[in-house]
Amino acid sequence: MEDLAYLGGEGGGASSSHRRKEALSLTNTPAHTAKIFSTPEFHAAVLGLNPVVAVFDCDGTLWSGDAGTGFMRWTMGQGEGARGILSPQAIARIDQRYRGYLAGQVSELDICGEMVQIYAGLRESDMRAAAREFFRTQVERNIFPEMEVLLRELQFRGVEIWAVSSTCNWVVEEAVRRFHIQPNRVLAAQVEIDSDTGLVTDRLISVPTDEAKVAALARVGIPDPDAVFGNSIHDAAMLAIARANGAFAVNPSGDLLQRAAAEGWPVFYPASVRPAKPLSLSS
Repeated sequence: MEDLAYLGGEGGGASSSHRRKEALSLTNTPAHTAKIFSTPEFHAAVLGLNPVVAVFDCDGTLWSGDAGTGFMRWTMGQGEGARGILSPQAIARIDQRYRGYLAGQVSELDICGEMVQIYAGLRESDMRAAAREFFRTQVERNIFPEMEVLLRELQFRGVEIWAVSSTCNWVVEEAVRRFHIQPNRVLAAQVEIDSDTGLVTDRLISVPTDEAKVAALARVGIPDPDAVFGNSIHDAAMLAIARANGAFAVNPSGDLLQRAAAEGWPVFYPASVRPAKPLSLSS
């Protein structure tokens, strides 16, 4: 999950406090310089690996923005065309917890899990219908064309593609259909569904973030993928298990940009989010 302003706020994008933290951290970074690839260089580097397995984070990597928090706001009734399906009590509860997350009192792992658990008691069929509408109206337009082209070429070459995300599985599964990734190749935040009633429960199955992304991949037999793509510091553990030259920071946050420079991971910015000026990590 990317860092966004609290749930009661307007719009998307990183919160001002997190942007300030990233700016300060960049000025204190040792004089490493990240290698920034053009689109042809990026595609050539990935395809030149001849990967068998490739793993992609989703929010901020395959499309801009944070679909996880966006879906939360949308189901709270915020924003154009929003579908308010959460009760006022549930909204107040998750809003309080998200404020705690931004204040450093709630962990990334906990908040990502709670952002799925909050739908307990609703029908899974309604959640999937909401996810379809949310993707169509809020996410689809933000897909990075350069990433879509890359995935299409990898699939043409027979590469096994996995999507790993801390966003809820309903949104991720719907979104990655656009990239022809089947639900059985999605590892996302997920809760159990009551088989008798079809209702969402609050029993967590998985919350893939940070080291939990590595653990989720290991459970499906992927300890060292050939290529890994991520955009935030919460993808760093997953990027670190890629085979030689197989880690790629796509549209990286400030924290991940620092890590990429230190590790020698190349950086790629899709055209729609490419910085106007070359980035420098030196003080």
